[in-house]
Amino acid sequence: MDLTKLKNPLAIDQVDFRIQSINKGGYATILAYKDARVDMQRLDEVCTPLNWKREHTRDNQNCIVSIWDESKNQWVSKEDTGTESFTEKEKGLASDSFKRACFNWGIGSELYDYPVIQVKLNENEFEVKDGRAKQTWNLKLREWVWTSQFTGNELTHLSCKDENGVKRFTWEKGKNLPQPKAPKVEVMTKEQEVKIIELMDTATTAEGSVLADIKVDMIKFTKQRADECIKFLTQHQTV
Repeated sequence: MDLTKLKNPLAIDQVDFRIQSINKGGYATILAYKDARVDMQRLDEVCTPLNWKREHTRDNQNCIVSIWDESKNQWVSKEDTGTESFTEKEKGLASDSFKRACFNWGIGSELYDYPVIQVKLNENEFEVKDGRAKQTWNLKLREWVWTSQFTGNELTHLSCKDENGVKRFTWEKGKNLPQPKAPKVEVMTKEQEVKIIELMDTATTAEGSVLADIKVDMIKFTKQRADECIKFLTQHQTV
C-alpha cells in the first residue's frame, strides 16, 4: 500500500465549484471543493475497501479516519472537526468532518493552493435585491468546463469555459494574466416580448407557477432565453 498516492492531485472532474460570494459590481468569487464521495473513492483505490474505516464522535462533529498499517499490525488514525451545513445539518456535519479528516491524510490538499477565482459575470447572471447581489438561473456554473495542469503535485494552470465555450477564467502560476471580459449578451427583442405576452394569455393554467416566474424574470431575458420561453409556452397552450 503506497499512502503517498493519497496526496496525488484530484482530477479536475472530481473537483466541484460553487459561488462563494458576488459583489454589487457583478464579480463572483468561486470556491473549489471536494465531495465526500471523492474521498471514499480515493481511499478505496489506495487502501482497498477493507483497509480503512471512519468513525464519528461528538454527534458527528468529529470524524476519525483510520488506515490499517500492516507493518505495525495496527490502525493509524487522523481526526478532524466539521461544521454544519445549512441543509440536513447532521448529515452535512458528518460529511464535512469526514472530508476534513481526509484532508489530514492528504486527499485534495492541493485545493488549498488553488488561486482566488474571481469572474466578471454577465449582467443577466446576477441581480441586486435589497442591497445584496445574488446569482440568477442564467449562471449555469455546473455546466462550465474546467481545466487544470500540475507539475508534480503543484498546480500550475487553471482555466474554465462556460456552457457556450467562452473562456471565463484563466490562471498560470507566476503570471499575472488579464482575465477574460464577460461576454456580451443579446437582449430579448421587442417582437419576442410581444410573442411571449400573447402566448401567456392562452397558456394552460396547470403551469401557473411557471407563468408567474416568467412575468418576474422577463425583464432580464436574453434572446436565447426568450426563444426557449416561446417554445415552452407554445407547447403548453390550452386546447
